Amino acid sequence: MKSTKEALHRRRVYNQTVSELRGLSTRELNDLGIARGMITRIALEAAYGK
Repeated sequence: MKSTKEALHRRRVYNQTVSELRGLSTRELNDLGIARGMITRIALEAAYGK
């Protein structure tokens, strides 16, 4: 059961990170040093530590 809760939590973190980063303008992303193509990788790192 714990692993299911952990998996759901990680997925929520991933989805929230992707959503928030995609909501930023290209200029805002550039100010953060993030290219739009990096969003998925950053979200994976945030959620799964990869």
